[in-house]
Amino acid sequence: MSGHSKWSTIKHKKAKVDAQRGVNFAKASRDIIVAVKEGGADPAGNFRLKTAIEKAKEAGLPNDNIKRALEKASGGGADSNFEEITYEGYGPGGVAIIIEAMTDNRNRTAGDIRSYFNKNNGNLGETGCVGWMFKPEGIISVEKVGVNQDELFDAAINAGAEDFQTEDDEYKILTTPEMMQSVAEELEKAGFIIKSAEKTKTPQNMINVDEEENAKYLLRLLDSIENHDDVQNVYANFEMDDILIEKLS
Repeated sequence: MSGHSKWSTIKHKKAKVDAQRGVNFAKASRDIIVAVKEGGADPAGNFRLKTAIEKAKEAGLPNDNIKRALEKASGGGADSNFEEITYEGYGPGGVAIIIEAMTDNRNRTAGDIRSYFNKNNGNLGETGCVGWMFKPEGIISVEKVGVNQDELFDAAINAGAEDFQTEDDEYKILTTPEMMQSVAEELEKAGFIIKSAEKTKTPQNMINVDEEENAKYLLRLLDSIENHDDVQNVYANFEMDDILIEKLS
């Protein structure tokens, strides 16, 4: 999709592998907690929560764990001390990186993230240093099977969507973060099945990473960050040749 970074594609593939391995249980639980605090504990009226629960199930998170995460988010407890923090910095080759984390120990998380940057030729910066390079958006996904593209397009635009993209196996509907929930609700009322609805940050300018040394350190940096239990989302504004990615994988 327009403006979508290579890291988005890599993360999508990585998520499938993680789901097969049944990993990232803590991350899935925290994603549920964040969603509940943002939009309430009813998945029917909170698409971020609905998506978080579906992802948790795909990752193999047991139903009891999902239930506990919902209860903690709704009733407080140990996890009520978690806070959401955003980190920003530059990776090798000048790639802009935004990290969204949820932690109960700000110093620990910041120290870990800083060490990842330092070890991989990057630089953790101040808040706002790269945020201006990304546009906050809502992305609603609808599977292509059995869907009339023209009808979906009309319904999405009439509901307040800003853009409409076609990918291999699904349609992507772009909205402002504030409109995502209402657009998704209108599409469901119109009979469309929502695959997912998430808030994201789309890079507005891309950097091509073609030097193998920079590519190696960049992928290692992003992978280290993504695998940290406290990290919920990672956004980066780079493009990289698939052949180079395969060589370094």
